[in-house]
Amino acid sequence: MKTAVSLLAAFAFPALLSAQLPEGPGKEETMKQCRTCHEVARSISPRQDRDGWIGTMNKMVAFGMKTSDAEYALILDYLAKHYPAEDVPRVNVNTASAAELESILNLRRSQVKELIAYREKNGAFKKLEDLKNVTAIDFAKFEAKKDRILFQ
Repeated sequence: MKTAVSLLAAFAFPALLSAQLPEGPGKEETMKQCRTCHEVARSISPRQDRDGWIGTMNKMVAFGMKTSDAEYALILDYLAKHYPAEDVPRVNVNTASAAELESILNLRRSQVKELIAYREKNGAFKKLEDLKNVTAIDFAKFEAKKDRILFQ
């Protein structure tokens, strides 16, 4: 009986996983890479723009995901097409929590720490150019996300 259940699980489970992802180039590669460490549903739950998916995938590579450049591009295209951000989330850099700054602006924890320290020491940011004063973060990162940044 256990053997029958094991065989059923071995063949049925991948089919169930496969059913939850839309068809398209990169589907198989996405499933293969994502389920190595966690369930596929967790991988696709954060709906993100292309930059967000790049950040997520780079983090996974840093954690040990092994993939070719071609496979990386295929997975990125698949995720960006099938799991896009619903609305561009905005963040008030003067009041946002560390978690909000990290996720919405795709910053590292060390960068967020520097931004918050600067904000607490020098007061509110009034315009995008004020963020140049946070020297631990390349200003180009803020420029790329300027449509998400609020100063109210």
